Amino acid sequence: MTAADETEADDRFEPDPERVATLREIADEIRGETSESKQLANVLYRTSDLYDEDEETTPEEIVRNVKFILEVVERGGLDR
Repeated sequence: MTAADETEADDRFEPDPERVATLREIADEIRGETSESKQLANVLYRTSDLYDEDEETTPEEIVRNVKFILEVVERGGLDR
């Protein structure tokens, strides 16, 4: 990735409180009793961290986190 590509990527994730609020509101609305709805809500909430000025995360960290969430669910939980 070139320096220009990195700058462009960084610009896409500038702090955006409105986007954070929207993503988290949607996450809260879809969170339900099923594991699938909880998973999707968690992914949206984690994605909102990209735009939260109080959070320091990267798309790569979010992808790793989402993969971990899916692996834990696949194994049946953290206790297994």
